[in-house]
Amino acid sequence: MGLNKKKVSKGLLQSDDLYQYILETSVYPREPEPLKELREATASHPGAGMGTAPDAGQLMTMLLKLVDAKKTIEVGVFTGYSLLLTALTIPEDGKIVAIDVDREPYDQIGFPIIKKAGVEHKIDLIESEALPVLDKLLEQASIALFFFKLQLHENEGSFDFAVVDADKVNYCKYHERLMKLLKVGGIAVYDNTLWGGTVVMPIESTPEQMKLGRQSIMELNKLLAADTGDQISHAALGDWITICRRLY
Repeated sequence: MGLNKKKVSKGLLQSDDLYQYILETSVYPREPEPLKELREATASHPGAGMGTAPDAGQLMTMLLKLVDAKKTIEVGVFTGYSLLLTALTIPEDGKIVAIDVDREPYDQIGFPIIKKAGVEHKIDLIESEALPVLDKLLEQASIALFFFKLQLHENEGSFDFAVVDADKVNYCKYHERLMKLLKVGGIAVYDNTLWGGTVVMPIESTPEQMKLGRQSIMELNKLLAADTGDQISHAALGDWITICRRLY
């Protein structure tokens, strides 16, 4: 599908039929039943377009396995598709710090399915703006007095994997913090890094509601390209994702 300046397209394949072929041939046959149930339940939500693309989710599952992820962060949850796939993939004693300003879609749609899948104990969902939570995690140490002993809790460099699918205006700030929270070799996945193809549209042709996000995503893409501390790859999945691996 070529870029049509009058229409914002989420997928950049030559045709919708090709995308459907990928889904039906490679993605849906391997999709765990709880993920399928959550995807179908999300489809009726007015904001269903915010959900994780299932082909992107399939790649994220592989990446989680490749880094043996056990401790992860998710910025932006919505109904919880990527949250569920992470919970299904990490070990039984794995943990996910999930952050969203509005947990209602998760509570109404995602949580019942996640609970039925038996993985809700892996998830710590925090209803909040993300930056204050990330900053709190980055405190060098939080010291708690417990039975007259000092306990030290370190977060910097302790996470294996992160997913960001939230407000685009803060993506660069999220990246700055996540590259400290992730281990060397850890991976962050950023969603919507072509922002519906608007990154190459003239500003006057960009839909008004996408202009701010367009600018923020363009700034993120420049930041990632210039950052020598990470390895990156754009992947043609959903509205494109950028995979970022911390090098040092």
